[in-house]
Amino acid sequence: MFHSENMGAAISPFNSFLILQGIESLPVRMDRHCENATKVAEFLENHKCVTWVNYPGLESHKEYKLTKKLMNGKASSVLSFGIKGGMKKGGIFIDNLKLITRLVNIGDAKSLACHPASTTHRQLSKEKVESCRCA
Repeated sequence: MFHSENMGAAISPFNSFLILQGIESLPVRMDRHCENATKVAEFLENHKCVTWVNYPGLESHKEYKLTKKLMNGKASSVLSFGIKGGMKKGGIFIDNLKLITRLVNIGDAKSLACHPASTTHRQLSKEKVESCRCA
């Protein structure tokens, strides 16, 4: 006789294997993500079309010393930056990405980008968008 109260969700052995592989490789992947993000932030900080870069792994960031102290200098794989020309130029930039996917997942195996001013923050006033540095 079948009793539904005795049945529970059970993960397949293959899915368990895939999850374990992902967990075991996460430290290596995150190290590379952090290393790559630092290189990108350094490049952007010196680019003529970029007005600001927000990344705690940069010496110019207000939390740099804290990042060095608490996180062994690994700031994360997430950074933000502003492009000269504001929201319009930011939209053009994001629309022209070729190697970077327009999507946001932290710790993914791909390089991803999001333009908050035209997506998640689009309902905010112009002043609010500019104050939160997402234009």
